[in-house]
Amino acid sequence: MKLNIIVDGRANVFEVPDSLLVEAKGFFDKLDADMDRGWQMSRDWVELPDKEQRCQIVADKILTAIDTDNEKMLMLMAAYILRTMPGVKTVNIDNTGDMNETDLIMEHESVRPLGPIFN
Repeated sequence: MKLNIIVDGRANVFEVPDSLLVEAKGFFDKLDADMDRGWQMSRDWVELPDKEQRCQIVADKILTAIDTDNEKMLMLMAAYILRTMPGVKTVNIDNTGDMNETDLIMEHESVRPLGPIFN
């Protein structure tokens, strides 16, 4: 599966092996368990992050993985997003320090037809 990641206006496409979404289930479960206890999202404490917020948190981890050249972590985090929110095509990661501003763009938003569909 492909995930487009945009940081500071620069877009990169990452090919995430489908098998990783299954093989890393234990890692994803632990990540979810950590977030179930609440998470500091920039200035806000979020008691129980929803799916979108969890993906924003993970996108912030992608930013760290990019900064530290940690390709394995980047792939795991990208796989988490693809598994948690099927249909996400692009993640536009905010790098100004407010992870709440990270945008998750769903596939259906980017492939919406311009006119009516006729059968």
